Amino acid sequence: MPAFSYGNDPAKVARYRTFWSRSETRRPLVAFTLTGWFPLNDFAVCRSWAPGSELTPERIDPAEFLDDHIRMLREGETMDDDAIRGACPAQLAFPWLPGMLGAKVRILPGSVVGEERHVPLEEALEVRLDPANPWFRKYMQFGEALAERAQGAFPVSHAGEIGPTDLHALLRGSTESLLDPTDDPAATACLLEKLGVLFAELTQEFWKRVPLLEGGYFDAQYCLWAPGSIMRMQEDATATYSPRLYRRFVQPVDRAIARRFDNAFMHLHSTSMFLLDAFLEIAEIRCFEINRDVLGPPLAAMIPHFQRVQRAGRPLLIRGSFSPEEMRLLMDSLDPRGLMTLIIVQSMREVEPLRPLVGL
Repeated sequence: MPAFSYGNDPAKVARYRTFWSRSETRRPLVAFTLTGWFPLNDFAVCRSWAPGSELTPERIDPAEFLDDHIRMLREGETMDDDAIRGACPAQLAFPWLPGMLGAKVRILPGSVVGEERHVPLEEALEVRLDPANPWFRKYMQFGEALAERAQGAFPVSHAGEIGPTDLHALLRGSTESLLDPTDDPAATACLLEKLGVLFAELTQEFWKRVPLLEGGYFDAQYCLWAPGSIMRMQEDATATYSPRLYRRFVQPVDRAIARRFDNAFMHLHSTSMFLLDAFLEIAEIRCFEINRDVLGPPLAAMIPHFQRVQRAGRPLLIRGSFSPEEMRLLMDSLDPRGLMTLIIVQSMREVEPLRPLVGL
């Protein structure tokens, strides 16, 4: 039997503290996972759902998910890496916040999405978090069910939600949200500010219902423990913003969100690298997570962006799949201080060739 359930040895917290402080270390913080980009089909109950049908909160019974959550967490008992493992409601398979804001939630092959609403700007400005909303209640119930099952053996975290610009596109529609900053800049700024507050408050409400682990907070999507309050920020829709528009409309919102948390971190894709300097201008964003996207540019093209984050003195988390040659390039190019790699593998056979390359 493993010494610690799910591999969650409390001694691992020390390496996370080293990561956040960017202290001297001989190797990065390393996590391997068998959970891929789209975890919907990892849950047996979801595999019976018909693609194209609508998902409602009434169809979700947290109890039907718990055994699969536990099965996924068991990987930590064989990986022998640095990761603390935990769970969030449905492991990011559902768009909880879009549902709370009135979007229809549609089941697709392998994923679930919130449909754009295309509401008038005046109506979009009326959105709020409603504790009586069925999606809100189910989300919180799911978190409480996970915490009850965990009994302190693994941390429970918020899910990864879409951010203010993404919510703007959800409410108004992708085309309309692109036109809003020009057509009605004052209302657009007001809407983005409101969505930023709502986005942050949902995470804070969730944290009231789940216990801490070793006195710190946790983000399950990235196996990321932090010594203080944590916030996963996202602005995928900014891939269509110019740097000027980002700095005018979104940067103040992101700064305000980050100020509410001790350890805010920004999730980014390769499509947003042209805005990286503008994101780095927000000193309150403590850490950057950058995906090595499946259909993104070659790893060599991403290295300069990773180095820019490190030169700015920020912790850097890189998530994706890597061949041994790519992992060697990554380790040769980056400083291990404040570096975490979350490596997605298809099987345990992929792990062993990578372990010596990351210093394990």
